[in-house]
Amino acid sequence: MLTMPLQFLLQCNHVVFLSCLAVHCVLGSSFIWVLVQYLRNRRRGMADEARILSLPLRSDLPRVLVQLPTFNEGALVCRVAQAVGNLDWPHDCLEVQILDDSTDGGADHSERAAALLAAQGIDVQVLRRSDRHGFKAGALAEGLQRTRAPFVAMLDADYLPRPDFLKNCMRPMLHDAKLGLVQARCDFLNADENLVTRVQQRILDAHFAVEQAARSWSGQIVPFNGTCGIWRRATIDDAGGWQGDTLAEDMDISYRAQLRGWRVLFLTSVTVPGELPDSFWTWRQQQFRWTKGSGEVARKMLASVWRSSLTLNRKLVSTLHLGGGLFGFLIGLAFVSGAIDLAFGAGLTWMTIGLLVILELEVIVTPALWRLVGQRYARGVPIASGLCRFPLATVMQA
Repeated sequence: MLTMPLQFLLQCNHVVFLSCLAVHCVLGSSFIWVLVQYLRNRRRGMADEARILSLPLRSDLPRVLVQLPTFNEGALVCRVAQAVGNLDWPHDCLEVQILDDSTDGGADHSERAAALLAAQGIDVQVLRRSDRHGFKAGALAEGLQRTRAPFVAMLDADYLPRPDFLKNCMRPMLHDAKLGLVQARCDFLNADENLVTRVQQRILDAHFAVEQAARSWSGQIVPFNGTCGIWRRATIDDAGGWQGDTLAEDMDISYRAQLRGWRVLFLTSVTVPGELPDSFWTWRQQQFRWTKGSGEVARKMLASVWRSSLTLNRKLVSTLHLGGGLFGFLIGLAFVSGAIDLAFGAGLTWMTIGLLVILELEVIVTPALWRLVGQRYARGVPIASGLCRFPLATVMQA
């Protein structure tokens, strides 16, 4: 027979378990919202995008800074530099910064990359820091202190922009003074390298081709992906600049900018291919950084979201988006409290079963539909052909 204190503790544990499931269900509703918004707005969104990409460019093109942050990535910086040199933009209006924070002694690669660009008449600098304070955000901020360029394109070292990247992204920027960021869709160079990269492509297409497009088309806050985008310098400054207090400096600054009234445009038909991690453990480490960074941004920005002048709808959607970073913590708490509840407490009640069913539909079935839709519209893959890799994709994303 259980003592009264023990019964009370088990009842409290049951409440904690149900609360975790309920919060998960609320956060998981964002998956359904994204899918509905994508399917609802896709036709109009693609038509608007086609119109935007046909906007004329003015004859006096502005100076654009291209920042290439790199950290121990070897010869990749030479490859991206070559692609930057091929951009269809007047070289006298182009400036490049190679922000080399490497610690592996591979500085020769950055120098070779700079020489390639200088030989084409492009203004190029290699910036190395003795103190890596702020990591990528710190490097980007220090680079901005050395330029007056009004527009800043950002490319990670493992991405290769096509020649029309700048022109496509600058068209809307030059026609809308309140547009603070134009972001292209990340694509992949090595998606067919092995099973891990093939599965990653399906997972990330759901984010880049479906989620980002849905947020942009429905007028919600759109997070920056950290690469393949062009910022208006005034937007970065107005938002408070790059800050290195989270692992997701890209999401952080995009929220701060949009809370200041700047708009973000996501172009799903403009793609920039890059490299995917080619091993499962590298992928998991990347996922850990993204998840931790998202949680840090949520802690930093949630109060600001609710103090802002955003509409109630945008506040709620932003809260669900930022709250996704809480999934990892809540999963652990739900697992422990659930095990105790099933072994010693109330067990499987109808409420518990109902919440578990809702949660499974939201966080397993709906993301699977994201991947189906992403493959259908981003790759032209028939839905039936994409089903075979969904179980492994679900396991890798868990």
